Amino acid sequence: MAITDYDDLFNRLGHRRHVAAGADLLREGDRSTQLFFVAQGGVRLWHNDDGRDITVQFFFENQIVASFESFYLEKPSLFSITALEPTTVIAIDSAVLQRSLQQEPALLAAFTNHICQRFIDYTRYFLNRIEQSPESRYRSLVAADPALVARVPQHELASYLGITPVSLSRIRNRVKNTPSA
Repeated sequence: MAITDYDDLFNRLGHRRHVAAGADLLREGDRSTQLFFVAQGGVRLWHNDDGRDITVQFFFENQIVASFESFYLEKPSLFSITALEPTTVIAIDSAVLQRSLQQEPALLAAFTNHICQRFIDYTRYFLNRIEQSPESRYRSLVAADPALVARVPQHELASYLGITPVSLSRIRNRVKNTPSA
Protein backbone atom coordinates (compact mmCIF):
# COMPACT_ATOMS: atom_id res chain seq x y z
CA MET A 1 0.00 0.00 0.00
CA ALA A 2 1.33 3.47 -0.90
CA ILE A 3 1.78 6.16 1.72
CA THR A 4 -0.81 8.28 -0.12
CA ASP A 5 -3.43 5.57 0.56
CA TYR A 6 -3.48 6.69 4.19
CA ASP A 7 -5.58 9.85 3.75
CA ASP A 8 -8.01 8.92 6.52
CA LEU A 9 -5.21 8.08 8.92
CA PHE A 10 -3.39 11.35 8.16
CA ASN A 11 -6.60 13.27 8.80
CA ARG A 12 -6.93 11.54 12.19
CA LEU A 13 -3.26 12.03 13.14
CA GLY A 14 -2.74 15.58 12.00
CA HIS A 15 -4.42 18.90 11.57
CA ARG A 16 -5.21 20.84 8.42
CA ARG A 17 -3.33 24.03 7.74
CA HIS A 18 -4.13 26.49 5.00
CA VAL A 19 -1.24 28.63 3.84
CA ALA A 20 -1.05 31.45 1.32
CA ALA A 21 1.26 31.42 -1.67
CA GLY A 22 4.72 32.42 -0.49
CA ALA A 23 4.12 31.39 3.13
CA ASP A 24 6.69 29.18 4.82
CA LEU A 25 5.77 25.88 6.44
CA LEU A 26 9.38 25.59 7.64
CA ARG A 27 12.24 28.07 7.59
CA GLU A 28 15.84 27.12 7.09
CA GLY A 29 17.54 26.98 10.50
CA ASP A 30 14.36 25.98 12.36
CA ARG A 31 13.97 22.43 13.63
CA SER A 32 11.48 20.36 11.65
CA THR A 33 8.93 18.86 14.04
CA GLN A 34 6.20 18.13 11.51
CA LEU A 35 5.71 16.14 8.36
CA PHE A 36 3.30 17.60 5.80
CA PHE A 37 0.88 15.77 3.53
CA VAL A 38 -0.11 18.09 0.66
CA ALA A 39 -3.90 17.87 0.37
CA GLN A 40 -4.22 20.70 -2.15
CA GLY A 41 -1.73 23.05 -3.76
CA GLY A 42 2.02 22.85 -3.99
CA VAL A 43 5.21 23.61 -2.09
CA ARG A 44 8.90 23.73 -2.83
CA LEU A 45 11.80 22.50 -0.73
CA TRP A 46 14.69 24.92 -1.11
CA HIS A 47 17.98 26.11 0.33
CA ASN A 48 19.42 29.62 0.52
CA ASP A 49 23.03 29.63 -0.68
CA ASP A 50 24.31 33.06 0.31
CA GLY A 51 21.24 34.83 -1.11
CA ARG A 52 20.75 32.46 -4.06
CA ASP A 53 17.72 30.15 -3.92
CA ILE A 54 18.34 26.52 -4.80
CA THR A 55 15.10 24.61 -5.27
CA VAL A 56 15.62 20.92 -4.59
CA GLN A 57 12.15 19.50 -5.18
CA PHE A 58 8.49 20.36 -5.68
CA PHE A 59 5.60 18.60 -3.93
CA PHE A 60 1.97 18.64 -4.96
CA GLU A 61 -1.30 16.90 -4.09
CA ASN A 62 -0.97 13.54 -2.34
CA GLN A 63 2.74 13.92 -1.67
CA ILE A 64 4.57 14.10 1.63
CA VAL A 65 7.25 16.64 2.44
CA ALA A 66 9.48 17.40 5.39
CA SER A 67 13.04 18.42 5.92
CA PHE A 68 13.78 14.78 6.67
CA GLU A 69 17.31 15.34 7.90
CA SER A 70 16.05 17.85 10.46
CA PHE A 71 12.94 15.81 11.25
CA TYR A 72 14.90 12.61 11.83
CA LEU A 73 18.03 14.02 13.50
CA GLU A 74 16.22 16.76 15.45
CA LYS A 75 18.69 19.35 14.15
CA PRO A 76 18.18 22.73 12.45
CA SER A 77 16.88 22.40 8.92
CA LEU A 78 19.11 23.08 5.93
CA PHE A 79 15.97 23.76 3.91
CA SER A 80 12.86 25.90 3.82
CA ILE A 81 9.45 24.63 2.70
CA THR A 82 7.40 27.35 1.01
CA ALA A 83 3.95 27.31 -0.61
CA LEU A 84 4.00 27.96 -4.36
CA GLU A 85 0.27 28.68 -4.41
CA PRO A 86 -2.55 28.67 -1.88
CA THR A 87 -2.01 25.29 -0.23
CA THR A 88 -3.68 22.99 2.26
CA VAL A 89 -1.54 20.50 4.15
CA ILE A 90 -2.15 18.00 6.90
CA ALA A 91 0.58 18.60 9.49
CA ILE A 92 1.56 15.58 11.58
CA ASP A 93 3.74 16.06 14.65
CA SER A 94 6.87 13.93 14.95
CA ALA A 95 5.83 12.18 18.18
CA VAL A 96 2.42 11.26 16.74
CA LEU A 97 4.01 9.92 13.56
CA GLN A 98 6.60 7.88 15.47
CA ARG A 99 3.90 6.30 17.63
CA SER A 100 1.77 5.47 14.56
CA LEU A 101 4.71 3.94 12.72
CA GLN A 102 5.33 1.64 15.70
CA GLN A 103 1.67 0.63 15.94
CA GLU A 104 0.95 0.14 12.23
CA PRO A 105 3.39 -2.17 10.39
CA ALA A 106 1.76 -1.43 7.02
CA LEU A 107 2.23 2.30 7.56
CA LEU A 108 5.87 1.72 8.52
CA ALA A 109 6.42 -0.28 5.32
CA ALA A 110 4.77 2.43 3.21
CA PHE A 111 6.77 5.15 4.98
CA THR A 112 10.03 3.25 4.43
CA ASN A 113 9.14 2.85 0.76
CA HIS A 114 8.44 6.58 0.57
CA ILE A 115 11.83 7.44 2.10
CA CYS A 116 13.57 5.09 -0.32
CA GLN A 117 11.79 6.74 -3.26
CA ARG A 118 12.87 10.18 -1.99
CA PHE A 119 16.46 8.94 -1.86
CA ILE A 120 16.18 7.70 -5.45
CA ASP A 121 14.68 11.05 -6.54
CA TYR A 122 17.53 12.97 -4.91
CA THR A 123 20.13 10.69 -6.49
CA ARG A 124 18.62 11.34 -9.92
CA TYR A 125 18.47 15.08 -9.21
CA PHE A 126 22.14 15.11 -8.19
CA LEU A 127 23.29 13.14 -11.24
CA ASN A 128 21.12 15.24 -13.54
CA ARG A 129 22.76 18.43 -12.22
CA ILE A 130 26.30 17.19 -12.80
CA GLU A 131 25.83 15.20 -16.02
CA GLN A 132 23.45 17.28 -18.13
CA SER A 133 23.67 20.73 -19.61
CA PRO A 134 20.99 23.24 -18.55
CA GLU A 135 19.19 22.80 -21.87
CA SER A 136 19.26 19.02 -21.53
CA ARG A 137 17.91 19.32 -17.96
CA TYR A 138 15.06 21.51 -19.22
CA ARG A 139 14.25 19.16 -22.13
CA SER A 140 14.30 16.15 -19.79
CA LEU A 141 11.99 17.88 -17.34
CA VAL A 142 9.54 18.91 -20.08
CA ALA A 143 9.47 15.32 -21.36
CA ALA A 144 9.16 13.73 -17.90
CA ASP A 145 6.79 16.16 -16.21
CA PRO A 146 5.14 18.74 -18.48
CA ALA A 147 2.47 19.45 -15.84
CA LEU A 148 5.16 20.58 -13.38
CA VAL A 149 6.73 22.86 -16.01
CA ALA A 150 3.33 24.42 -16.69
CA ARG A 151 2.40 24.80 -13.01
CA VAL A 152 5.58 26.13 -11.40
CA PRO A 153 6.50 29.83 -11.72
CA GLN A 154 9.40 30.27 -14.15
CA HIS A 155 11.79 31.78 -11.60
CA GLU A 156 11.23 28.74 -9.34
CA LEU A 157 11.71 26.40 -12.29
CA ALA A 158 14.99 28.16 -13.13
CA SER A 159 16.13 27.72 -9.52
CA TYR A 160 15.31 24.01 -9.71
CA LEU A 161 17.27 23.66 -12.96
CA GLY A 162 20.23 25.52 -11.48
CA ILE A 163 20.09 28.43 -13.91
CA THR A 164 18.95 32.05 -13.95
CA PRO A 165 15.48 33.05 -15.14
CA VAL A 166 17.12 34.81 -18.12
CA SER A 167 18.93 31.60 -19.09
CA LEU A 168 15.69 29.65 -18.78
CA SER A 169 13.95 32.15 -21.06
CA ARG A 170 16.68 31.75 -23.68
CA ILE A 171 16.54 27.96 -23.43
CA ARG A 172 12.76 27.96 -23.75
CA ASN A 173 12.97 30.13 -26.86
CA ARG A 174 15.60 27.84 -28.43
CA VAL A 175 13.55 24.75 -27.64
CA LYS A 176 10.37 26.35 -28.95
CA ASN A 177 12.09 27.35 -32.22
CA THR A 178 13.79 23.99 -32.74
CA PRO A 179 11.86 21.69 -35.10
CA SER A 180 10.85 18.36 -33.59
CA ALA A 181 12.66 15.29 -34.83
